[in-house]
Amino acid sequence: MDIIKDDLKGSQIKALLQEHLDDMYATSPAESVHALDIEALRQSNIEFWTAWRGEDLLGCIALKALDAKHAEIKSMRTSHQARGKGVAKSLLAHLEKKAEQHGYARLSLETGTEDYFSAARALYLSHGFVECEPFADYVLDPNSTFMTKTL
Repeated sequence: MDIIKDDLKGSQIKALLQEHLDDMYATSPAESVHALDIEALRQSNIEFWTAWRGEDLLGCIALKALDAKHAEIKSMRTSHQARGKGVAKSLLAHLEKKAEQHGYARLSLETGTEDYFSAARALYLSHGFVECEPFADYVLDPNSTFMTKTL
């Protein structure tokens, strides 16, 4: 598997991100969906990576700078055919390494509370994340779980 910095221009990543947004809106109330569309992911304070095996897109992840020491995980997604094959673990490890290289002391994230998100919550917990209060511009929401990790 190769993990590369992505310019968000390819048709495969556009399709994966649209699938991600579609699933988020099908799973959570609109006011509780915090997934970013492709244009929002092109902000200068966001780095974006994709995982590939040959020509097959396996997944993606983004790192959003909140301040000099704190960053947020965004747009973590594994393609349907790649689920359960370690892609998410590899993407998360890659992102954590990049966050440390940038000097971030803390990583945080928001994910859903619905059963659909149970695998994501389990993954983050297994990598040392703990539940926390809302951070950045988030507010308490019964459909959101907030997690953080000190690097």
